[in-house]
Amino acid sequence: MNTTAKKILIVSANPKDTNTLRLDEEKREIQTALKRANNRSLYEIVTSEATRVDDLLRALLDDKPSIVHFCGHGEGTEGLALENDLGQTQLVSTQALASLFKLLQEDVECVLLNACYSEAQAVAIHQHIDCVIGMLKAIGDQAAIKFAVGFYDALGAGESYDNCFEFGRASIDLEGIAESDTPVIKIRRRSYHTKLLAETAKAMPVNSLTNNDDMRSDRSVGQNRSISVGGSVTGSAMITGDTA
Repeated sequence: MNTTAKKILIVSANPKDTNTLRLDEEKREIQTALKRANNRSLYEIVTSEATRVDDLLRALLDDKPSIVHFCGHGEGTEGLALENDLGQTQLVSTQALASLFKLLQEDVECVLLNACYSEAQAVAIHQHIDCVIGMLKAIGDQAAIKFAVGFYDALGAGESYDNCFEFGRASIDLEGIAESDTPVIKIRRRSYHTKLLAETAKAMPVNSLTNNDDMRSDRSVGQNRSISVGGSVTGSAMITGDTA
């Protein structure tokens, strides 16, 4: 094991009382993207499945990840859905998440919330973490997976986090899915972006995205990554935050 590798913690939760999501596929695609990358030695993936609040705390403390990737359900300003001891939904509030990541700002560089209506959490966490990605509105399962594919393909090729975000959006577009305006990024460019590029400067870039045939339409079966959020939110992807 490369002790200098940055850890990516994939946190997943699909409580029994929520719609079934293709979270195993998302994790597999992330692992595949980094396994095939020129810079695969720079990253180590650790996972937390059927995640409860205690599981999240322990994983963050034990693994000290540089990147935290959440995949599952969101419920807007109410928070993100983890599981309780019975496997049912336990919402973690936006404020609680912000307070948690305040304690982790020395280790965590990037948080990716691949869940519906998670912009509220992205804004709150961004008070303490320089790069946070959330979803402006509901996002379908297929779009969420393709965003992850593009993001981690680019990360494995040595791209900065803001470029990885754009590759994620491009991956959605390339599949002909009209949801590339759903992901939003909140970012302050700090020294680690320069360090990341320096670490990968000697590697040959990966010039193509991974494309996987998927005949299942998540829109047709209503598999959005939200629990029960009413109304419609519109907007486009944006980069916010201070730059340096």
